[in-house]
Amino acid sequence: MELDRLDLAILEHLRANGRATAQELSEVAHLSPSPSHRRQKLLEEAGVIKRYVALLDQDKVGLPVNVFVTVKMANHQDETLRTFERAMESCPEVMEMYEMTGAADFLLRVVASDVASYEAFLRGRLAHIPGLLSFESALAMKRVVYRTNLPLRQGGR
Repeated sequence: MELDRLDLAILEHLRANGRATAQELSEVAHLSPSPSHRRQKLLEEAGVIKRYVALLDQDKVGLPVNVFVTVKMANHQDETLRTFERAMESCPEVMEMYEMTGAADFLLRVVASDVASYEAFLRGRLAHIPGLLSFESALAMKRVVYRTNLPLRQGGR
């Protein structure tokens, strides 16, 4: 789907305020409410808008600890990788997971209430996954930049 300036205006507003009304979207897109709502629905149907969520404050919900974990697998067989991926998908404390190139096979961002609960995750879940060769943890000292808004107007748009 090729995004035009009206789509981008709608997306820009929605990413800052996911609860925007059709009237609000019509004002930023300079359309009447019905066509702007129709565009929003088309963006949803095309998968450009995946879902609407409430962003929670990590500290205020008692999960202030961020740990980045690099994981090396014993081999790169599809079943080994799939087993690890499925195991991590079932762990609610794993907020992000990326398959990587380079020295590590996976990079995880894990949240925890404290270092002891992170250690419990390591000993109770991570260390028991078949095919895991090694892992290394890096505890984040503070968050410097955190964004949920993609830079829509970048890359020649």
